[in-house]
Amino acid sequence: MHVFYLHGFASSAQSKKAAYFGERLRSYGVALRCPDFNEPEFASLTLTRMLDQLARDLATLDDRPVVLIGSSLGALVAIHTAARLPDRVDRLVLLAPAVMFPGNAEEVLGVERVRTWRQTGTLDVFHFAYGDTRRLNYTFCEDGLRYDAMAAVVVQPTIIFQGLRDESVDHRMVEHFAATRPNVALTLLDDDHQLMASLPSMWDQMAAFLELT
Repeated sequence: MHVFYLHGFASSAQSKKAAYFGERLRSYGVALRCPDFNEPEFASLTLTRMLDQLARDLATLDDRPVVLIGSSLGALVAIHTAARLPDRVDRLVLLAPAVMFPGNAEEVLGVERVRTWRQTGTLDVFHFAYGDTRRLNYTFCEDGLRYDAMAAVVVQPTIIFQGLRDESVDHRMVEHFAATRPNVALTLLDDDHQLMASLPSMWDQMAAFLELT
């Protein structure tokens, strides 16, 4: 199979979760593909750009089944790609999927900060992969409004891991997303948005889901 790890917002292909899953997949002879959504620059990032980048990557592959492992914003990319390409994507693993993006921007960032972002056209955000502040255009938010994860038709077998102490993604919204889809299995964890403490238990479920064991 072809397995992709889709990193989250202000993260990178070298994230700790990508490294963790990549190491374990290698023991089964499976390479983990990790596209870098920060390229060509972080400032012009949009969901559309991420979707187009992944679609180009998928177009270069043979017809073996594709598995998408998406984290936060990367999970949103996985959801919309699965909806767009139901015959190409075989199954999904979603980690803290940002299913309300960008409708919850004011809740996450604050009303004043979003208003300033809209007025000035840019927002300074801390980029965890680079370790410093990077500028992001407001088109990121505008473009995101074109997509509705809650309305996406996802038919592939899907497992979701969601932390109950997640301050970025409301677990109640993820529960609603899963409850309306019989092909989706949700596991709620006593963890935060990063889900780092839950990596071993998530991997055990993922390995079974991917039929590696």
